[in-house]
Amino acid sequence: MRSQKPFPTANMVFPIFLTLLLASIVVAAQTQATKFNVLHTFHGADGGSPMGVLVRDAAGNIYGTTVGGGTGKCSKLGCGTAFKLNRSGQQVWVHSFGGGDGYGPDAGLLRDAAGNLFGTTLDGGKVTKTCGGAQAGGCGVVFRLDRNGNETVLYKFKGTPDGDSPEALLVEDKAGNLYGTTYEGGAEGLGAVLKIDTNGKEIILHSFAGPPDGGGDGALSYQGVIRDAAGDLYGVTAGGGVYGAGVVYKVAGGKETLLYSFTGGSDGGGPNSVLLADVNGNLYGTTQNGGSSTVCDGGCGTVFRLSPDGGSWTETVLYSFCSVDGCVDGERPIAGPLVRDSAGNLYGTTYFSGTNDDGVVFKLDASGKETVLHSFTGGADGEFPYAGLVRDSSGNLYGTTQAGGARCYTSYTCGVVFKITP
Repeated sequence: MRSQKPFPTANMVFPIFLTLLLASIVVAAQTQATKFNVLHTFHGADGGSPMGVLVRDAAGNIYGTTVGGGTGKCSKLGCGTAFKLNRSGQQVWVHSFGGGDGYGPDAGLLRDAAGNLFGTTLDGGKVTKTCGGAQAGGCGVVFRLDRNGNETVLYKFKGTPDGDSPEALLVEDKAGNLYGTTYEGGAEGLGAVLKIDTNGKEIILHSFAGPPDGGGDGALSYQGVIRDAAGDLYGVTAGGGVYGAGVVYKVAGGKETLLYSFTGGSDGGGPNSVLLADVNGNLYGTTQNGGSSTVCDGGCGTVFRLSPDGGSWTETVLYSFCSVDGCVDGERPIAGPLVRDSAGNLYGTTYFSGTNDDGVVFKLDASGKETVLHSFTGGADGEFPYAGLVRDSSGNLYGTTQAGGARCYTSYTCGVVFKITP
């Protein structure tokens, strides 16, 4: 798997399972003002290393993916899984990918009104020279799972000038067409925005060109797009832009418009989260770099809002991480998306720091005040929450950690699904 998300420190890398050695002592979850419960602990065969956001149905069942684990033989760590848990965290079914049908589902799932699930895998599918040949294992796929977890591959990517390496959370229109991104591939090899119609036909809506020859266009769109009522698509790229620090973009009618180029300074840099839109058209997201803190090389990350202002857009940094001694407020939010309640509070995760440097769940109120709802310990409660959260009608929050929990595959921990009750 070839995902190489940009971080400013040379020795900070993100292979799929990292080098996550199990701590010698398992520490119980912290008791805070909120109630924290582990709903499910992965053990490898049932999945390992969840990195995508969860989705829930009306009965409270939980669906998601793990980038490793399962019974597939792509590597000693498996090919990845998709799963269904009941509201208590018991696994109802698990689908194990096998390579030809996909390898490494890095994002979460889209669930339609009929209960079908749609997603992408980073690798697997069609093996071509343009995406690294047999050793790379394929360029990735778009798949559908029925209500019982039976899979149909909808599209296999072929590499440049086609898409390559999708890590996208998909969105759907009323006709059932799917929209997403690939972080490689496209005409320039720097990623693409795409559509898969109901017949499995792919249309490239935009190929990112990057700077400087691309005129300051974005590059490397990891996390997919959101879609407004008019059918316009909005997303971020972690690289490219005028300053090389990423962009927020819009694709409408087959044409891309750059809404904002990050400088990599106090305004943030390296945006890598799925966006969130409110009823006024404001866009919310996170950057993994930048911000006002000087603790991290290149900044520790931000929460931002992008607001339409006539014909232009205005960016506001709502919070800069590592603004508290010891970075107990969190460091480096990654995939998102943020969730927002009716009072305007935002909720999300950071991959690092907190009291144990294992990541946090945070709340940011409308005034910009941050509250840490949980600091992960690296033990039974998990560590390194990569994706964002999902919130139910009662205000409970659900998420995953990439590691922590139980020992699996001898030297690793496989992550957990958790619930936070305010």
